[in-house]
Amino acid sequence: MTGRTWKFALVGSLVLNAFLLGGIAGGAYRWFSADHVAENAAAPRAALRFAAEELAPERRQQFLQALRQARRQGRDDALAAREARREVLEQLAAPQFDRAALDASLARAREADGEVRKRVERAVADFAESLSPQERLAFVDGLRRRGQWREPPASGNKAAQGSARDGAAR
Repeated sequence: MTGRTWKFALVGSLVLNAFLLGGIAGGAYRWFSADHVAENAAAPRAALRFAAEELAPERRQQFLQALRQARRQGRDDALAAREARREVLEQLAAPQFDRAALDASLARAREADGEVRKRVERAVADFAESLSPQERLAFVDGLRRRGQWREPPASGNKAAQGSARDGAAR
C-alpha cells in the first residue's frame, strides 16, 4: 500500500470510530437518563378493579368476583352494544345517509351500554353494602382514584385559585 492509501484508510477508520463512539455515548446517555425511566414507568392503574386495592386481600377477591360476575351477566348486552356501534359506523359510511336508522342504532348502543353499566354499578353497591364503615371509606378513596367515579387530579393553579377565592370570600 502506498502512503496515500494508508492516509485514506486512517481517515476512514477515524470517521467510522467517531460515529461508533457517538452512537455508544448517545445510547448510554438515553439508557441512564431519567427520561428512560419515565417512559417505562407503569401506567397508572385506573380500572375499576383496582379500587379495592386498599382493602384486605379477601375483600379484594370478593370485589373482583362481583365485578367478574356482573360483566359475565352483561356479556350479551356488551356484545349488543358493540354490534350497534358497528352498525353506526356502517350507516355513517353508507352512500345514502339514513338518519332514522342511525338514531335507532345509537339508541340500541346507548341502551345496551346502560344495561352493562347498571349491572356493574349494582355489583359495586352490593359490595359496598357488605363493608364496614372503615372499609367503605377506604373503598371510596379507591373509587376516587380509579374507575368511572374517579376524580381528576387537582392542578396546582386551580388549588391556588381556590385558596385565593376562599381568602377573598372571608
